[in-house]
This record gives sequence, structure tokens and C-alpha cells, in this order.
Amino acid sequence: MIADRWPGEPAVSLSTGRGGSWRSLVEYGDLDVPRAWASVTKLVTSLAAAVEVEEGRASYDEPLGPEGSTLAHLLAHASGLGLEEGDPVSAPGARRVYSNIGIDLAARRLARGDVAAWLRERVTGPLGLESLELRGRASEGLWGSTRDLARFATQWVTPTLVSPERRDATRSVFLPDLAGVVPGFGRFDPCPWGLGVQVRGPSHHWMGDWPATSFGHFGRSGALALVNVEEGLVLVATSSVDFGPWAKELWPTWSSRLREAALAS
Repeated sequence: MIADRWPGEPAVSLSTGRGGSWRSLVEYGDLDVPRAWASVTKLVTSLAAAVEVEEGRASYDEPLGPEGSTLAHLLAHASGLGLEEGDPVSAPGARRVYSNIGIDLAARRLARGDVAAWLRERVTGPLGLESLELRGRASEGLWGSTRDLARFATQWVTPTLVSPERRDATRSVFLPDLAGVVPGFGRFDPCPWGLGVQVRGPSHHWMGDWPATSFGHFGRSGALALVNVEEGLVLVATSSVDFGPWAKELWPTWSSRLREAALAS
């Protein structure tokens, strides 16, 4: 069940943190080999931004990006910027347009210099995630082990870098009525996102039957991280095979089965 129909050599970790005491339920594959996290990197950037806001160095309301856009709009893919630089720009807050360049712009503004050093100082260093290396952009450039991805993801259930209140603000849906497209899975109305995290909401996609409050991210490398705070569950995976039709078909049922197994354990 753990890697049923997953091509290549996946690495999977499923853990539970009810009551703040973490217990590993599943460890499959090589959890220590560094792999591309791709857009799962956005979760790290999101948490680093939350640290900045928590400590008073930034505000989600500060203007950034196209006229009428703020830092929050950029993190929630609501700024109007397209996927990459030079793509068509729409009005801020009109629809959910998944934007790598928007996340990169937010990270450069918050870092005020070396983005890799900023992520290391705000998140990966304090959490002791020694395998992580930024090879490129804050929107998709991190490489690291599956074990460190699991350690990082538990931070969303039992936060130490920010308060639970800041965590909850980050995972709350920003502009909840916006429609948009989840790359690889199609259009959703609404298409809920928090401040850098995708929220399941009423949609049925890669998060399967996880509760509506569940959130996370996946990447074109085949990596994913899925969290539910209320149930204290964290599911992460990395892959030797890039995202493709196999993932769109597999992940909804796969993630659902692992949640069911976790709740029954």
C-alpha cells in the first residue's frame, strides 16, 4: 500500500503528533538521499515569511508587486502576476493565478539580500535541517532529504518558530471566493490558498479525502507534503520520477489510504 503503483523509487514518511509527541507510522525508501523538493520549497518560504511578520520586520499588508497587490497577495497567488516573468498580468484579487515569480518577488523583498541565507537563518538552520540546499529560486529551488522534509512539515502541527496563531493565519484561506487552476489538476472554483500553502477546502484533488482544513504543496519533482493540524498528521514524499499523469491518478487515493491507516493505528 505504501508505494503501490508509484513509479521509480519513492521515499515516504507518515507521522502523527497528537499531544505534541511525535510517532513515526511509516518510513519507506531512502529517507536520507537529497532530492529536489521543487515547489514544496514554497512551504519553507511561506514559513520564513511568517517568521518575518511574527517578529515585526514585515507586514502582509505592505504593497508589493502590481499596483493594488500586497505581500499577502503574492504569497497566496492572488497578485495578478502570471507563472513566470513576462506572462500576462491581471488585476490583483480577481482570480487565483499560480505564480512562481510572485513567490520569488516576495522572498527577495523579505530577504533584502541573499535568499538562501535568509531561508537558512529563518527556518532551516533553527530547525537543524542540515541536508537542505537552495539551488536556485525561493519558489522551487530547495534540495534536501525526505527525512528533513518530514521534520520540517511537523513544524506546521507543533510550531516553534512562530506562534500557533501565526501558523493559523498562514494556513487560513486568503480571498476565499477566488477561482483558479491547480497546475496538473485543473480549474477549481473556489481554489483555496493560504499565505503560501494550498488548502484542500471543498476541492477533490491530490489531497484525496483529507479534511477540508488540510494543507500543503506538491512539486513537479514528484515531492509532496500534506498536513492536518487537527488530526496531527504529516505525510511527505519525494520521488525519483517527476510529476506526471501517474501522480494525478495515484495521489488522491494513495493519500486517502495512508490517512485511513494512520487514524486506525
